[in-house]
Amino acid sequence: MKLCIVIVFGTLIALAYGMPPISRDYNTHCRCVQVESRIIPPDSLRSIKLFPEGPHCPDIEVIAGLASGEKICLNPRSSWVKKLIQFVLAKQLHQKHQA
Repeated sequence: MKLCIVIVFGTLIALAYGMPPISRDYNTHCRCVQVESRIIPPDSLRSIKLFPEGPHCPDIEVIAGLASGEKICLNPRSSWVKKLIQFVLAKQLHQKHQA
């Protein structure tokens, strides 16, 4: 009986520490259901958020905030979006070296 209790508690502890954290920011599915491939003029872009691939979604997600307040998902396979991703990552890397 004691062995069963030890095994149950051991299993529960292993599951609890092996599970990913669940919080408001944790998402179990892709944020982008539909993506845009059309080129967005740079003066219309207000923000770019990159979400790496992971267990929640097999693709990199690129969400652009527009001047109109709208948020759209960009196709990470489009050539112009690839360049935009490289620019954003280079800018972030540069800012890290400045700090």
